[in-house]
This record gives sequence, structure tokens and C-alpha cells, in this order.
Amino acid sequence: MSVLEGIPIDMSIVLGSTSLPIRQVLKMGRGAMIPLDCGHSDPTLVYVNNQLVAKGKVLVDGEHMSLEITEVVQRSR
Repeated sequence: MSVLEGIPIDMSIVLGSTSLPIRQVLKMGRGAMIPLDCGHSDPTLVYVNNQLVAKGKVLVDGEHMSLEITEVVQRSR
């Protein structure tokens, strides 16, 4: 497995998304709220190299956040 340890991957953890006009983004200040297209119970998505590989839920313990994987997504052929 040591051969694989040096290979970089691009990983994204996606809580939700939204579409905003740039003028609205430029008006935002510290503490601005951005509504997302998901609900509290919707899964968090895990992408590796732009491919969905898993779903999970965010866990918060004090100042620490982690992601619990609840489902590994099967690759489509």
C-alpha cells in the first residue's frame, strides 16, 4: 500500500449548494447567512476527484467537526 500513499486526490465534502448573483455576494459581510438547497436531515455528500463516493452526516463535538459515513455509493458502469 505504500505505493498509493503518495498519490494526491481531490476530496470535497458538500453540505449543500445555492446559486447567488455576484452583486449579492459582494454585499455580504461577516456573519452573513447563505441559504442552501438542503434540509437538516439531508445527507452530506463526499466527492473524490469529482465523483460521488459516499454519503454521511456531520457530527459536532465542541469545536471539532467530523463526518460519519453512512453509505458508500456504488459506481455506475
